[in-house]
Amino acid sequence: MKKLYYMAIGLTIIFTSCGDGDKEYDASGVFEATEVIVSARAAGEVSSLNITEGDELKAGEAIGCIDTTQLHWKRVQLISNMKAVDSRVYDINRQISVINQQISTQQSELTRFKRLVKANAANQKQVDDIESQIAILKKQLDVQKENLQNSNNSINSESKGISAQVAQLDDQIMKSIIVSPINGTVLAKYAQQGEMANMGRALFKAADVKHLFLRAYITAGQLTDIKLGEEVKVYADKGDKDRKEYNGKIAWISDKAEFTPKTIQTRDERANLVYAIKIAVENDGYIKCGMYGDVKFNKK
Repeated sequence: MKKLYYMAIGLTIIFTSCGDGDKEYDASGVFEATEVIVSARAAGEVSSLNITEGDELKAGEAIGCIDTTQLHWKRVQLISNMKAVDSRVYDINRQISVINQQISTQQSELTRFKRLVKANAANQKQVDDIESQIAILKKQLDVQKENLQNSNNSINSESKGISAQVAQLDDQIMKSIIVSPINGTVLAKYAQQGEMANMGRALFKAADVKHLFLRAYITAGQLTDIKLGEEVKVYADKGDKDRKEYNGKIAWISDKAEFTPKTIQTRDERANLVYAIKIAVENDGYIKCGMYGDVKFNKK
């Protein structure tokens, strides 16, 4: 029995060695997706998180919310304060209308007294007094305008400060809405409705499984035969024995060599240093993250 056992192992090694000597692919790797861990951007109770693992998400789609009750009432209070502040703004034209009317009256009197002086019915002193009064009224008008404008500027600054606080609250309320940043599939859910979330806590993980990458490794000799954007053939397992062919495109080539990962095979397994590449592949639903895949370059 032991002899038969060792003979079986020996035959397996021989067939494996023969198979490795004539590979149909140039490199192997693992399929991976662009994964995003979405974290809470606000602190509070998770009011809702309407997702389950496997759900398809759209970028920008609202899928949940962190409680915004306190933010809402604080915003209401600030809006009320802003209205009260705005109500204190002076209508400058209305405030200075009395002095303007006095100046207009004095100017009419000045015109009348100048005619009387020419007719020797009044003296010059009366004209001078009216001119002096007009000058005083104009100075009072300028001072009043300046004071009113300064008061309005102060009120406007106060109002802008409150408006900035409202905008800040609006931003916090918007960040309380949980959205997906990508088109993808929910891989894991880390929070449930009713739980407390601190800012930065992971809520769920999503990945774009429709646009996958085959991360493979090539030798320095192969590096000179490929380029970015080059179309290649990618093979993924289908069933126990079959493989399915996909069109792929080289999307990234590492500019640094690294030691061969233990789980990755290259065409020349004796190579110590290899270069990582990523090949973009459109997934038809049969490729799963973590599956092994093979790539075949177009020979020149």
